[in-house]
Amino acid sequence: MGKRCRATTRAAVTGVAAVTLSLLLTACGGDAGGGDGAEGQQGKSGSVSSAPAAPDGPKSGSEAEDSITDKTLATINGAGGFELVIHSAAREQGGFLTVTGTLKNTTSGTLDAPLEWNGEELHVKKTGPSFAGATLIDKSEKKRYYVLRDTEGFPLTTTGVTTMKGGESIVIFAQFPAPPSTITQVEFQLPKMSPATIELS
Repeated sequence: MGKRCRATTRAAVTGVAAVTLSLLLTACGGDAGGGDGAEGQQGKSGSVSSAPAAPDGPKSGSEAEDSITDKTLATINGAGGFELVIHSAAREQGGFLTVTGTLKNTTSGTLDAPLEWNGEELHVKKTGPSFAGATLIDKSEKKRYYVLRDTEGFPLTTTGVTTMKGGESIVIFAQFPAPPSTITQVEFQLPKMSPATIELS
């Protein structure tokens, strides 16, 4: 798979809550059909970021991974052989919503991660691969939510994935502004993949 470096930790994410929440006016809103200037509000990428820690405390090895991947909200396919199983879409303290899933190369050969996954913002394109192109659609309120960024402009999502070998899988995450508590489901979209409706917790 692609190069991996430092991880974006839950502590870092919590520490930038005040800053990232100030992006809500640009990170969400507008017609769910897209096409307005707000869609570019994403950010820099660093290297591969690990999925956020499980809320019930630290676990080791396969135990921690099982706690993340033991539930399936939706399975989406596309991009020439990629499969994404979405495990959770959980509201966090500070007004965040964290989507966690497992990305797998279902083919026997190596696949390149689509450039569209990085998002459309020019700044994001220049800073490397990420999943900043993922969005959540609230059809009832006609709002679109984008991946948040930290104080340095890095997207709060897994980054650094460039290629995946045949049969390889990795756990990924992305953080968004949390929709109102009255919203119980949204549509998850990732370019080149089929959309899916997921339940919020």
